Amino acid sequence: MRKYFLAILLAAASFAAHAVGGSPYGAYYGQRNSLFEALGVDSTSIVFVGNSITNFCEWHELLRNPDVVNRGIGSDIVQGVEDRMTAFTDGQPAKIFLMIGINDVSHELTADSIAGAILRLTEKIHKATPRTQIYLQSMLPINNSFGMYKRLVGREHVVRDINAILAEKAADAGATWINLTPVFADENGNLRAEFTNDGLHLLAPGYFAWRDALQPYLKD
Repeated sequence: MRKYFLAILLAAASFAAHAVGGSPYGAYYGQRNSLFEALGVDSTSIVFVGNSITNFCEWHELLRNPDVVNRGIGSDIVQGVEDRMTAFTDGQPAKIFLMIGINDVSHELTADSIAGAILRLTEKIHKATPRTQIYLQSMLPINNSFGMYKRLVGREHVVRDINAILAEKAADAGATWINLTPVFADENGNLRAEFTNDGLHLLAPGYFAWRDALQPYLKD
């Protein structure tokens, strides 16, 4: 745990050089979170929380639901989500769909430390808004054959190990587990090539597959 928080502090320090408006995570984080705090959520909101993989989707259009709101921020980490969680918990939303962790993986942290941080975050969200249905989604597989993200090379197993821990303990943290790996992984366990053009982020077919996988949970 000490190694995890040390790495987070170092990451925050590196971001601080680019920070505006008092945000330790950089200008873009500060801009997005400023808007999120001003907009808020309410008891009808269905909130998607995460990093760039969440951020880059037009969720309300994809799901054809005006109650859906996007609270993703590119490059966000687990601690970053925790630091901004009041912007999406204070309104006691109907549902929260959380996916986070891949940027923490790129910081060379262990699967145990990242999974532990995600579970603690999930517990805090549950305590802050106990009537909200919380869905903890598995991290998506990556595909390093595209050669785009050097800090993720050789880290495929970390994603798999994190997901294994989360699958076992999500319920104890107050969340429903959603395993997206069968939808997104190819026969080698990598992100399906037709879903991405950089090995990490999604093209339209990937988001449509994600949409279809979430339909049973959106109807609850």
